[in-house]
Amino acid sequence: MTTLNTELRTFYEARQQQIPAEIREIMQRAGQELADSGQANHALTVGDKAPHFTLPSATGQTLDLDALLAEGPVVLTFYRGAWCPYCNIALRSLQQHHDAITARGARLLAVSPQIPDESLTLAEKHDLAFDVLSDLGSHTAKQFGLAFDLPDDLTAVYDKLGFDLQRVNDGHPRTLPLPATYVIDRDGVIRWAFVNTDYTTRAEPTDILAALDALS
Repeated sequence: MTTLNTELRTFYEARQQQIPAEIREIMQRAGQELADSGQANHALTVGDKAPHFTLPSATGQTLDLDALLAEGPVVLTFYRGAWCPYCNIALRSLQQHHDAITARGARLLAVSPQIPDESLTLAEKHDLAFDVLSDLGSHTAKQFGLAFDLPDDLTAVYDKLGFDLQRVNDGHPRTLPLPATYVIDRDGVIRWAFVNTDYTTRAEPTDILAALDALS
């Protein structure tokens, strides 16, 4: 069975051939600068207490982390937005494993800085059965130590590509979260964490399931 990261790598290699060299250079330089910044070292990790948050879902609900943890563990994944093809691939993979996650008594939440309408479009496009939440201004991502600002030249590239982050991120076009996934136990403690500055790499669903199994 093909792993998620194998699928992501295959997509990345095909994508690189379609992107002009000057844009590839900007993207690669920004990625290296982010990796060198040590941003990932500031993110919450295993043993840390998950910050409390209340966020709106794509379907108009308001979800409270503490209330969800009273019912069972939570799998919390941060993604950049519906405009990001790597995020789409990762979320589709999580959907394929959603039944296995809920069978272990856990609730899956996906969080991005985009507005609820964009989240709803994404959820409908991929027929997502889990909650997709909007973290406008990346306040929750900041609490988890995941938020960073895009450099000016990469922001300009994204504008040129038509991502329109000014609109979809409700006036916060430069701030995005690092790709991250957490398994949080009922006491609100992070028991497993994946954080990476490389947006083309994501948590493997099989590793998430193993982390949930380890809780019991």
